[in-house]
Amino acid sequence: MAKKKTDTTTIEPLKFSGAWDYAPAPESTGHIKLEKRYGHFIDGKFVEPLSKKYFATYSPSTEEKLADVADGNAADVDAAVKAARKAYNGEWGKMPAAERGKYIYRIARLMQERSRELAVIESMDGGKPIRESRDVDVPLACAHFFYYAGWADKLDYVSPGRKPKSLGVAGQIIPWNFPLLMAAWKIAPALAAGNTVVLKPAETTPLTALKLAEIIRDAGLPAGVVNIVTGAGATGAAIVNHPGVDKVAFTGSTDVGKIIQKAIAGTNKKLTLELGGKAANIIFEDAALDQAVEGIVNGIFFNQGHVCCAGSRLFVQESVADEVIRKLKDRMQTLVVGDPLDKNTDIGAINSKEQLATINKYLKIGVNEGAEIYQPKCSVPSKGYWCKPTLFLNASQSHRIVQEEIFGPVLAVQTFRTIDEVIEKANNTPYGLSAGVWTDKGSKIFKVTQKLRAGVVWANTYNKFDPTSPFGGYKESGFGREGGLHGLLPYLKFD
Repeated sequence: MAKKKTDTTTIEPLKFSGAWDYAPAPESTGHIKLEKRYGHFIDGKFVEPLSKKYFATYSPSTEEKLADVADGNAADVDAAVKAARKAYNGEWGKMPAAERGKYIYRIARLMQERSRELAVIESMDGGKPIRESRDVDVPLACAHFFYYAGWADKLDYVSPGRKPKSLGVAGQIIPWNFPLLMAAWKIAPALAAGNTVVLKPAETTPLTALKLAEIIRDAGLPAGVVNIVTGAGATGAAIVNHPGVDKVAFTGSTDVGKIIQKAIAGTNKKLTLELGGKAANIIFEDAALDQAVEGIVNGIFFNQGHVCCAGSRLFVQESVADEVIRKLKDRMQTLVVGDPLDKNTDIGAINSKEQLATINKYLKIGVNEGAEIYQPKCSVPSKGYWCKPTLFLNASQSHRIVQEEIFGPVLAVQTFRTIDEVIEKANNTPYGLSAGVWTDKGSKIFKVTQKLRAGVVWANTYNKFDPTSPFGGYKESGFGREGGLHGLLPYLKFD
């Protein structure tokens, strides 16, 4: 197979069994700057880990090492919390709210200026297509900082008649699927409310959080207001259990969320959890089917299924099921799986070797359970971690692929006849994070969405986000909201 060189990587041409093949259109990496080694960002500067230990972060699409990153221990977390407390009791805590808003706004502007670099690093470190990093993740992360910059001097309007106060030090732990965006979701409202922050990014995708630390430093934010400590599960546990942390915000798996909930029980710490999901996407017979199919593809395949709100369960009304499945298979056949930095790529790399093993385990489970598997005839690169978009047909409610979160480009399809039937099936899951409804009837939208036990329900679209809108779930998908006015409340207390 012919190969072409970009600035730093070797790319194999992407091919699929469609009407034509796209020529590679790789995004340049020559403009980005990555250090060979990153320390923690504590008290306004990068410092060596007290553990003296580092770990490597790799590109999931090439398996090449990108950088060595500090492996934080309890002593590193303690130093970060003390720096955050000092800033909270000092300059940041005494600063007028309007001035705090200016700093948050400045961070947003610097992120915009460096958006191209942030997008490329996000795709290199996380495996997601550059189109998603460039057009969704980075602009939305900037938008959250802009939005909360406006709230900083308007906190008295959050809950009229009550006097809001900041909490203190917020400990925040974010996942690997939206590294920069999750950091913005967490940091921006915390700062707007007057708190200081200790944040831990996922160990497999720490680089954009560390680039954000550079931006925070360059924005002149007072030392200690935002601290970023890198590491794995033990580092996160040290943040959760530190007595100097007043608020814990976690986005990640339901199992870890339950551990955190138990760990802070009996303390005065506030907690928000945004956990797993198994979202239902419902297509009624009166829907615009081509639009719905594109929405389904966007909801599960364009993000490799690496989204807690991914529409991983598809319910199609029986009268149009054959047509929808045919259209869906045809659309899947045109999807390009390959290099995340290629602008033609629809489905990038799976985030890690471990996550790919989990996905493959569920593919075997689905087949063994009797579901019919379909994958398009597309090629994948020989190096890296890849999974073809996958349909499971003839699935049932009892199948594990229907009930359990896979976190990959895997869609389980079921049919239904009536509204009551599909509502019962959609709600029959431990999760309740998101859902989608596709129909031409506004009255049907209102009827169905009112009965779905999901924190976010999209109608005739999917995976649309806005910084003014709250996001969060029910049941084992967690509690609390992020985004919008609701996202400020977990970082405030009232007299």
